[in-house]
Amino acid sequence: MIFHVLTIFPDFFRGPLDYGIVARARKSGLFEVRIHNLRDYAHDRHRTVDDRPFGGGEGMVLKPEPIFEAVETIWPERTPGRRVILLSAQGRLFNQKMARELARYEELLLICGRYEGVDERVALYLADDEISIGDYVLSGGELAAAVIIDVVARLLPGVVGNEASIRSESFSAEGDEPAILDYPQYTRPAEFRGWRVPEVLLSGHHAEIRRWRRQAALEKTLRLRPDLLRRGEAKPPAPGSAAAEAVPTGADSAKLEGKL
Repeated sequence: MIFHVLTIFPDFFRGPLDYGIVARARKSGLFEVRIHNLRDYAHDRHRTVDDRPFGGGEGMVLKPEPIFEAVETIWPERTPGRRVILLSAQGRLFNQKMARELARYEELLLICGRYEGVDERVALYLADDEISIGDYVLSGGELAAAVIIDVVARLLPGVVGNEASIRSESFSAEGDEPAILDYPQYTRPAEFRGWRVPEVLLSGHHAEIRRWRRQAALEKTLRLRPDLLRRGEAKPPAPGSAAAEAVPTGADSAKLEGKL
């Protein structure tokens, strides 16, 4: 896969993508990241890429001309294996399911928004999708681009050494399996300051360990992300289990929501 990033701050990406699994995978040629400076496609004396918004208002807006020219120069032809993504606070919320969908493409072109936003004609007539990484406002799309590259790259064949670990991570699911949080992890020492690792993890009984992890993952989802259950992204635990007894309902659910 090739990730293209269109930005006014090309040097930003010298840091976030130079460490860990992503850096090793890039050096091994499992995927590429190509950074494109938006100002290279502005042809006035000052290489201007922004202007005041029509109708008045605060801040500046990224102009459509350099963005359209950049995308059309990088990709003279748009093929089904290529996808243009505008990163903005108004976009669809990025999640693991979306990452798996994006991992199927041959190339992604990420447009990093800045200032007050991007001329709406980019979203309407150039981008295939508009994506946000959360319900908050960043100073620009560069951090969002780095997040998306990291998340999607991990799903590419060979990037993560043990690909089975990807299938058991938080929000990862196949078919009708629920997308819930990952189970709690423990390591040595078995006892620390009087807190012991659950005995089942020390038992060597793999079937019991799998059952414990499944229940613990559900309990953690109920405690930290009950919204996943409420919106149907995870199935409720089996009746009679400890996790099932913890499911908030009625007044208990209202109390829980008030604490979140």
